[in-house]
Amino acid sequence: MESCNCVEPQWPADELLMKYQYLSDFFIALAYFSIPLELIYFVKKSAVFPYRWVLVQFGAFIVLCGATHLINLWTFAIHSRTVAYVMTIAKVLTAAVSCITALMLVHIIPDLLSVKTRELFLKNKAAELDREMGLIRTQEETGRHVRMLTHEIRSTLDRHTILKTTLIELGRTLGLEECALWMPTRSGLELQLSYTLRQQQNPVGYTVPIHLPVINRVFSSNRALKISPNSPVARIRPLAGKYIPGEVVAVRVPLLHLSNFQINDWPELSTKRYALMVLMLPSDSARQWHVHELELVEVVADQVAVALSHAAILEESMRARDLLMEQNVALDLARREAETAIRARNDFLAVMNHEMRTPMHAIIALSSLLQETELTPEQRLMVETIMKSSNLLATLINDVLDLSRLEDGSFQLNIATFNLHAVFREVLNLIKPVASVKKLLITLNLAPDLPEYAVGDEKRLMQVILNVVGNAVKFSKEGGISITAFVAKAEYLREARTPEFLPLPSDNHFYLRVQVRDSGSGINPQDIPKLFTKFAHNQSLATRNSGGSGLGLAICKRFVSLMDGHIWIESEGIGKGCTATFIVRLGIPEKLNESKFPVLPRGSSNHVLANFSGLKVLVMDDNGVGRAATKGLLLHLGCDVTTVSSGDELLHAVSQEHKVVLMDICTPGIDSYEVAVQIHRLYSQHHERPLLVAITGSTDKVTKENCMRVGMDGVIQKPVSLDKMRNVLSELLECGHQMSSLARV
Repeated sequence: MESCNCVEPQWPADELLMKYQYLSDFFIALAYFSIPLELIYFVKKSAVFPYRWVLVQFGAFIVLCGATHLINLWTFAIHSRTVAYVMTIAKVLTAAVSCITALMLVHIIPDLLSVKTRELFLKNKAAELDREMGLIRTQEETGRHVRMLTHEIRSTLDRHTILKTTLIELGRTLGLEECALWMPTRSGLELQLSYTLRQQQNPVGYTVPIHLPVINRVFSSNRALKISPNSPVARIRPLAGKYIPGEVVAVRVPLLHLSNFQINDWPELSTKRYALMVLMLPSDSARQWHVHELELVEVVADQVAVALSHAAILEESMRARDLLMEQNVALDLARREAETAIRARNDFLAVMNHEMRTPMHAIIALSSLLQETELTPEQRLMVETIMKSSNLLATLINDVLDLSRLEDGSFQLNIATFNLHAVFREVLNLIKPVASVKKLLITLNLAPDLPEYAVGDEKRLMQVILNVVGNAVKFSKEGGISITAFVAKAEYLREARTPEFLPLPSDNHFYLRVQVRDSGSGINPQDIPKLFTKFAHNQSLATRNSGGSGLGLAICKRFVSLMDGHIWIESEGIGKGCTATFIVRLGIPEKLNESKFPVLPRGSSNHVLANFSGLKVLVMDDNGVGRAATKGLLLHLGCDVTTVSSGDELLHAVSQEHKVVLMDICTPGIDSYEVAVQIHRLYSQHHERPLLVAITGSTDKVTKENCMRVGMDGVIQKPVSLDKMRNVLSELLECGHQMSSLARV
């Protein structure tokens, strides 16, 4: 072994100290070598450590320091120069790594400090986030309570249940000692305690002035406000014992449609008012109101207002429904009573019609027979007066029946094709004899473009024309009457005086305009609107004694309305005459076949078969007077008449020798319709069967249809005069001869 050139120490080494240094260097080296292993393990397990290269430097520094101490173990004894070189190199490397590490620490210390600051910032953010999460949880909790309370409040639409449920649920949710509701009184000057959470301990009913400062402050805000526990509206808890009052808040509750919330002494007002809700925390507690609890109270107050408004709407709709049901019941009862009254009236009119026409038949028949005898002038005047009065009474009966059917809606027009020109000519023929007596000139002007044939109700159109022209004759003493008929052009349909008339032009229809002008007594313009009402009379002196039932124009107006037309009267005043005008809607017939629509002049057939000598006629009538009157008419015409009083007698008496059978269809016993059916069975051939004619006092369409249905050949409506019987027999026999000729062919 080579000798060491080391400088010898000045004192000899102590063996014990050397041993301690030796052991210390060994453990220092061991610790230094273990620390890098731990750092390597830490870096390997850590995924977020940002300074790995610094740890590498620290590891190298520690390893070198440990190597220095480890090498130093060989320096305690005699050692070679190689050990000295290794020791020197280790210390140089350790010094270099130490300086580099120290410089790196100077560089990374600010970064480490910023990491600390960021850590504090993140901690603050985390704390703030925790507070926000707590607020969110609080809001969610508040929302849950609001939903729960809203569900409970809106589970009913009874206002009392709504208010009571609100107090109970608020008390349970917020842990309240007391909750109360103050409602405004009828005068609106006070608040009355109406509901409390603990009704037994705090009876309701007492009041406080509404203009207290604390109440005004709450009513002027839409937020829940804290109020003094000593406030008059907060003194609703038991006063026994000593306690520290809890915090009290109050909130307003809008009352919408306050008139619908009548409790005790609530006001009946439509203006916007408020109720007051007072909520108290438990006494002797340090609990305070939180913001989210106040928000909950505010939301609940709004929900109560909405629920009350819904309850008000429901109550209003229920009242309206009940009122409507009562009205419907009353209307239904009135309708049934009206229908019963209409049926009773119609039944009465039907009975009275038959009962009145039966004696009228006897009066007119016997009077017409009396006119055929030798009479003195005075007697003839009396008979003519009887005839005129009887005809007037018959017209009145017809008018009443027509008006009755028009008013109850049972009247229907009989639409058919007819000769329009013939209608005007017949009206002229009927009116001329009456006008000639008063020396009145009547002129008829038919426009060249007026269709000869039309589709409509011939009888009712003639009735309207006769009534209007008859009034002109009745109220005229001198002068003349002009009748003008033409097709109304489009420019004449809409008149300023008739704005309610709305014509509907069509290719299949035309509007007939008839104008009747007279030079009579005239009408006061103020009385014109009254003329078309029932039982209306012109009250002028010139016309007061003119007679009439006052139904004619009223019926004409309804007939014209059924024909989609309009009627009006014009007059410049008393003594200046008047003009009656009406427009009706008539149909245009399809291509006409002349053989289909023969025109037989009425009244002309009485000259064809004026003598009915030997004509065998069988008459059935249960009324002795009516039977005698009909027999008298037929005997006067030369007929051979047999009379019976029932259907059974008629079936036994009828034979092929009888040419005509006159039957009163209201005869008791066998139904008259059944009698007609059996006669058809007895005589299968038409030329062998007698002509069946019904005599009836009924004017309805159903009776005539029933007569035609059972095969009757004609219908005569009572009363029957001599001329009417003559014309009917002539037409029947003429038609019967034609049918017999066709049957033989």
